[in-house]
Amino acid sequence: MDEQQNQIIDRTKQFVRSELANTEGGHDWWHVYRVWKTASSMAVSEGGVDKFIVQIAALLHDIADSKFHGGDENIGPKKAVDFLRKNNVDIETINHIESIIRNMSFKNTFDKITFTSNELDIVRDADRLDAIGAIGIARTFNYGGHKGSEIYNPNIKPNLNMTKTEYKSSNAPTINHFYEKLLLLKDMMKTKTGKNIAEKRHAFMELYLEQFYNEWEGIL
Repeated sequence: MDEQQNQIIDRTKQFVRSELANTEGGHDWWHVYRVWKTASSMAVSEGGVDKFIVQIAALLHDIADSKFHGGDENIGPKKAVDFLRKNNVDIETINHIESIIRNMSFKNTFDKITFTSNELDIVRDADRLDAIGAIGIARTFNYGGHKGSEIYNPNIKPNLNMTKTEYKSSNAPTINHFYEKLLLLKDMMKTKTGKNIAEKRHAFMELYLEQFYNEWEGIL
């Protein structure tokens, strides 16, 4: 990358840190930081991608998560585009980054996705990796607490056939989210790197759930 691109990356980091100050801990700057670092490493290991697009898309992917903005899925992409225009990024690159942001989230799997790119695969895999494993578990319970959800209720079963509207409005116990999303992510990875990492993090979640249920039932 050239010096101008590095400067834009630095300005983007500053912008995101400022915008996400005081955000819920599972979707704050540190989440973005982890996704950015992972995606940057994956861009090297996978190869054949525009590293600038990968880094900027990773940094801006959660600039205005719809779940914190009344479910509006347009606020984030619009804010990202406005920022990139102010920083004189070329329109082709802006359009690519916007398309990545619009197709990142798990909730978009309920829709028919027509946009694809290697850069999207990397950034989306990096984001999904942050949703599983040890950090993924921590983020899940942090957000559940933020919403005031129960930790677990054996009388409320996971809904494995949700619509997009049901998914976005769900206030089910946090443990249900493992079955409704987290345990599904391993098989949704697109990159070789993502698949390898996801196998280990998925196994960790399965071990965690086994321990959770044993403790819940008082099994020594």
